[in-house]
Amino acid sequence: MARIHALPENWLPIAIAPADTDLELCVIDQAGIHALVFPCRRKSTEWVDAETRRRVDIEPTHWRRWIDRTI
Repeated sequence: MARIHALPENWLPIAIAPADTDLELCVIDQAGIHALVFPCRRKSTEWVDAETRRRVDIEPTHWRRWIDRTI
């Protein structure tokens, strides 16, 4: 569900994440740094999967604009 990588410089703090925009989110846990492999959107105080609109139970630390990397 997630890929692990080092945080590049273009990640921004979650406190300034825009609402209603497809974002790539980063979470940090005991296993390391993980970027989610699906786009998410901030809806008020919750995070939702941008495609399904279902709530995602995460506490992201950083974000950057979503770029579809499967093409």
